[in-house]
Amino acid sequence: MQARQAKAPIKARRIPRRGADEPRGIIAEWTVTVLLLLFGTTTLVQAFVIPTGSMEDSLLIGDHLLVDKLAYAPHGVISQYLLPYQEVERGDVIVFRYPMDLNQTFVKRVVGVPGDRIRMVEKDLWLNGAKIYEPYVVHKSDYIDAYRDNFPGVAPSVQIYEPALRMLSDHVENGELVVPEGNYFAMGDNRDQSLDSRYWGFVPRQHIVGKPLIIYWSYDAPTSHLQDPGISLDHLRDLATNFFTKTRWTRTFKLIRGYEWEGR
Repeated sequence: MQARQAKAPIKARRIPRRGADEPRGIIAEWTVTVLLLLFGTTTLVQAFVIPTGSMEDSLLIGDHLLVDKLAYAPHGVISQYLLPYQEVERGDVIVFRYPMDLNQTFVKRVVGVPGDRIRMVEKDLWLNGAKIYEPYVVHKSDYIDAYRDNFPGVAPSVQIYEPALRMLSDHVENGELVVPEGNYFAMGDNRDQSLDSRYWGFVPRQHIVGKPLIIYWSYDAPTSHLQDPGISLDHLRDLATNFFTKTRWTRTFKLIRGYEWEGR
């Protein structure tokens, strides 16, 4: 697909944002984290584990997360002044119910909010006519897949799910995907190896569970051990033998923070 004249790249960087509708600063994040750990239940905070590499290198296989389920809760008349609710924004890492199976939860990064126009050109993300610089993205393959890397201007090279087919049929204008109201477009940071919105469509707002808050433990385990809903004997054996050597101590209690794109 012919690329348009490039505007100056929009850079994505960590920016501490303030205010009730903006992401929390470091002190506020740690305060909320401690409160949730002390008083949280599954209503407020929930534990998840990363079983695949689609969010590498931001989140690794075996990262155990605590997810803040209040972050994106709707504002109440009184609670909006007491709790730091926020809107879902570009650059946020979110946990959501997988649209193809609501019993599964996925973790991806929001790259498009309602009204955004999105396209990929040779692996690069373009948003509303401007090329986006994404420092968190990794490419672990030099291979160019026509559909994956030049989305949505090229016909799918692999079988995609029905919601993605409807997305391409109903929401593409002038070679760009237009995100409809009440939906979000999400992709993995490991951009070449991510099953994401390109293949199964938009993330509806009501499917978003919350925002990853902190990595409370990270253990170098294979995907096969982590996808089992229970704890397998192999995993227990591995833990008993290698707990200290395979625990990634430097990732313990690491806060998970989104990125804000300059100029947006």
